[in-house]
Amino acid sequence: MKLLKYNKILVLALTSVLLFSCEHEEQPKESQLDYTSPVQTNLDKWITTNYLNPYNINVQYKWNQNTVDNSRYLFPPTIDRVQPALEIVQKIWLNSYATIGGPDFVKKISPREIVLIGGVNLNSVGTRTLGLAEGGQRVTLFETDYIERTNRANVTEFIHTIQHEYIHILNQHKPFDEKAWGAITPAGYAADWYNYSIPVSNEIGFITSYARLNINEDFAETAAMILISTKAEYATFLSKIKSPTALAALKAKEALVVKYFKEAYEMDFYALRDEAEKNTTAVINN
Repeated sequence: MKLLKYNKILVLALTSVLLFSCEHEEQPKESQLDYTSPVQTNLDKWITTNYLNPYNINVQYKWNQNTVDNSRYLFPPTIDRVQPALEIVQKIWLNSYATIGGPDFVKKISPREIVLIGGVNLNSVGTRTLGLAEGGQRVTLFETDYIERTNRANVTEFIHTIQHEYIHILNQHKPFDEKAWGAITPAGYAADWYNYSIPVSNEIGFITSYARLNINEDFAETAAMILISTKAEYATFLSKIKSPTALAALKAKEALVVKYFKEAYEMDFYALRDEAEKNTTAVINN
């Protein structure tokens, strides 16, 4: 019993010494973490005014390795290219939907973040990825450094990305009629869509070759291509289709897009197309 009592006393004594020693060790007097808010540049303030406040959309243009595929050779956009790119997106995409769908439409249904990448996202099969949509919350736009504002073809290619990805977001909120869509050109879908030229794809009822990947991409491509084309351009495109079957398929898909916008969102799709055309012209001529 005496030995046990002695051991208890020894343990208590050692514990006291250790606690006393810890109390006298030099402790950091303040946090080592930096809680100060970064200084907002004029660009940051413009983004807050034009994207964050009205639409609750954050724009990320500074490099963040967690938002990109690190196996690709990518780089952040040149700073002086950021606002011009965002002005194009604002004018053609945001303003068009706000005018036709209502001022709160995009505020309620939109990606919460847009990530801008300066370079080209090349794929191993030789194609380019122009944009990505992740869970309806983030849209990544590539090739920001290569926009030529006065070049209509260049601008429409860039805006094609956000138009396409936003259609996916709309579909996530309210699905389109997949059964009806899938019955139009069921045999034309192909995982190796990149092996087919656009004219070949057109002549079997697909608006682009990428539309052949699956029905979801087909719907988004059909809607996006009509939105980035003028009314005259799209009429000319249809007039050049040689196959009556292909022409009928393209018109059937267009009709389903128009029906979807009307029934799902009470929106006139042709009015949206006309507004986008007007705003694109304004961007080019500004």
